[in-house]
Amino acid sequence: MTEATLAMASGDWAQLFLHFLMLSLLSIGGAISTAPDMHRYLVDQQHWLTDPQFNASIAIAQAAPGPNVLFVALMGWQVGLNAGGPWLGLFGVLLTMVGILLPSTTLTYVAARWAHANGKRRAVRAFKQGMAPIVVGLMLATGWILSRAHGNPLTDWPLWLLTATAALLVWRTRLHLLWLLGAGALLGWFGLV
Repeated sequence: MTEATLAMASGDWAQLFLHFLMLSLLSIGGAISTAPDMHRYLVDQQHWLTDPQFNASIAIAQAAPGPNVLFVALMGWQVGLNAGGPWLGLFGVLLTMVGILLPSTTLTYVAARWAHANGKRRAVRAFKQGMAPIVVGLMLATGWILSRAHGNPLTDWPLWLLTATAALLVWRTRLHLLWLLGAGALLGWFGLV
């Protein structure tokens, strides 16, 4: 990018950091479960990212080896690049990654120590069971946000059929996910989806 498209003041950077601090405490099931709110904030509300930049950040990070939280770094990088170049890109990475990791890491450490010491309590078992539907709902919301980029199910029906088939196979079989990813990649390579 040769020219900055965003004019971000220090207050904007502080808002970005604070928003990711808040999202960190909501990221039950991983940072990817907060992707719908990241989309709302970064794309719809602030217009710091475009839909293609948002979706590419998630797709690239999920395809790359390493922790799946890397999509947050790519979003921070894109915001910084849009605001003025590579140095601001690095600043965006720093803000978003520290924001998403610091609170949840601290809370997880403290809560895990407490839950391990009190694991037999009824409240701890109930909490764990109650969190499962919340995580599933957040993951479905993330899938919905990402699928909106593929338009109309009537025209993109092969992609939607592939998605439904993969979901059914994951749910009903013990087939390893890498086989499904490979099959999807081959179908995409041949232009079938």
